[in-house]
Amino acid sequence: MAELDQEISSLLSSMQMITLDEMSGIRLMNRLDTKYVASKKQLIALLHLVQDKYYVQETLGNRIIPYCTTYFDTVDHKMYLMHHNKRAARCKVRVRTYVASNLTFLEVKNKNNHGRTKKKRIEVDSLDNFRETEGASELVERKTHIRLNDLNAVVQNNFERVTLVNYDKTERLTIDFNIKFKNFETGLDHDTDQLVVIELKRDGNVYSPIINLLRDIHVPVSGFSKCCIGMALTDPSLKRNNFKIRLRNIERINGRKFIKIAI
Repeated sequence: MAELDQEISSLLSSMQMITLDEMSGIRLMNRLDTKYVASKKQLIALLHLVQDKYYVQETLGNRIIPYCTTYFDTVDHKMYLMHHNKRAARCKVRVRTYVASNLTFLEVKNKNNHGRTKKKRIEVDSLDNFRETEGASELVERKTHIRLNDLNAVVQNNFERVTLVNYDKTERLTIDFNIKFKNFETGLDHDTDQLVVIELKRDGNVYSPIINLLRDIHVPVSGFSKCCIGMALTDPSLKRNNFKIRLRNIERINGRKFIKIAI
């Protein structure tokens, strides 16, 4: 795995760089998301193909950025079940820390019946005291109709992210890997090894140069929620029938069976 990570880093270092300030016009807070699940070897193949087509975001001199995200849910896992039961309109509440810049945000994501995602967020001091931030409770209740005090931390993920931007600056591509999960309710951890989650973020169905490139290296569209998959991997008591294909795909990518799937 270290050799693959080193090759990923080397390929990124040869790409043209874009800064956060230069990306300010393509925040895509109201967007259409398309997700793909790949292996690190497929990611390396993709990075070879995009060398002259995409910028790579650089923050504080780094092109691979660490993230830490904690997701919240009700005692009966209402938000998880919304997703598992294929509710088109659903929501998530999370606290995300951008580790390199030491910035933390409370974020609420809403997906509507048309597949569009809207994200609202406010900056908070830290995960430990975000509930005390002015406007935190109001934001969560307004966007989810659930009181903040009725939500508990359920699962945390730590991962590394690469962000690519096409030369026309009409889309972002986030690439997450080295994803590790920790479940606060069960105490179980899980490392996803070779898994890579790629997310194309754009306003509507505008042309995207990445779609054909992903097809060329045999990476199909695949829904994937790091929150829900992390919970399914670390809590055997949860209903997860509708995630079994995604869980088995992780097994396939890693070349071994390490997930017990309760049907």
